[in-house]
Amino acid sequence: MNTLRNRVSLIGRLGGQPEIMKFDSGKMKARFSLATNESYRDKDGEWKENTQWFTVDAWGKTADLVSRVLTKGEEIVLEGRLVNNTYETKEGEKKYSTIIEVSSFLKLNFKETNA
Repeated sequence: MNTLRNRVSLIGRLGGQPEIMKFDSGKMKARFSLATNESYRDKDGEWKENTQWFTVDAWGKTADLVSRVLTKGEEIVLEGRLVNNTYETKEGEKKYSTIIEVSSFLKLNFKETNA
C-alpha cells in the first residue's frame, strides 16, 4: 500500500486569467480556477451537465510557465496533489478549503478545420 499517493489529474478550462504573485523571498505563485464538466442522462433520459470548480496553485518554475502560456478559457490537463487548509474567520468560525497544487500541465489545443 505504500505506492498510494496524494495525486489528482483533471481536464478542464481556466475560469479566468491566472493571478501571479511574487513574494519578497523570490518565490512565485500562480493561482487560477479550473472548471471541469461531466455530462450524464437524468432519470427522464435528458442530458444534463455538471460543472465543478477547483482552485489551482502553481509554484516556482511551474508558476512562471503558467504566467507565460495560460489564458482564460484554455483547456488543459493537469496533475497535482490535494492540499487541505484550515483557517479561522474574524468571528471565530472555523473554515476549510481544498486546493489543487499543480506539478505539471499540458495545454489541449484542438483546432477546428473546415471540411
